Amino acid sequence: MAAPLTTKIAENLINSSVPTQTREIINVCELSLYYGAARALAEISLKIRENVVTAFIGPSGCGKSTLLRCLNRMNDLIDNVRIDGRCEIGGHDIYGPEVDVIELRKRVGMVFQKSNPFPKSIYENIAYALRLHGMKKKSDLDAMVEKSLRQAALWEEVKDRLHSSGLGLSGGQQQRLCIARAVAIQPEILLMDEPASALDPLATARIEELVLDLKKDYTIVIVTHNMQQAARVSDYTAFFYLGRLVEFNTTRKVFTNPSQKQTEDYVTGRFG
Repeated sequence: MAAPLTTKIAENLINSSVPTQTREIINVCELSLYYGAARALAEISLKIRENVVTAFIGPSGCGKSTLLRCLNRMNDLIDNVRIDGRCEIGGHDIYGPEVDVIELRKRVGMVFQKSNPFPKSIYENIAYALRLHGMKKKSDLDAMVEKSLRQAALWEEVKDRLHSSGLGLSGGQQQRLCIARAVAIQPEILLMDEPASALDPLATARIEELVLDLKKDYTIVIVTHNMQQAARVSDYTAFFYLGRLVEFNTTRKVFTNPSQKQTEDYVTGRFG
């Protein structure tokens, strides 16, 4: 069952105007990734603009999540991975030897497919990350916890139970708590790996509305297996197949007048 078309999502579909004046913040240039001898990504090149939502679509195993994890070096955690090519954020190669990976992941936050709140209170889920980054004063922590929960459209639902366990929230609320935790440290870029795939249609609609709100403050890259979701929330769409980038353009162009027959076949449901 598809997520309901809320007013905000419907307005985005009708009035979508793709920002073209914002700067390019991510530049992937001829990037290939290997697991041992097996190539998972083949010479990917694309540029992502600031303060837009870019969707990665394609069948399972096509490389979309692998590329997403390249953007904050999460693949470093996997043994026997090798990367060729460049991946620049703000004009700097994030795979350069001088790069502080911890600082990079502060700039490039991530929300995973399965919500993963800490086994702590709602308040501590957010405050813990802030303390790790040097914030100690309680009044500052209180203010940032509230701000982050408001950004994640969760404050009104949890403000009276901040010291209850985050694990007691519903699935959709847990995912929004994870989003609040990710934005608390004020990244420039927010990566989302199928953030609504385990949620019911109403919770999915809340996440999609949230994505539309957050792009005012963040550059968002979202992996989704749901083409309708990509059409609803993204400004640009990249279609991947077997580790290759087949097409990258505005979402409207990809879904209504794709350049490649393979893209047309996928978005119309002929394969995938």
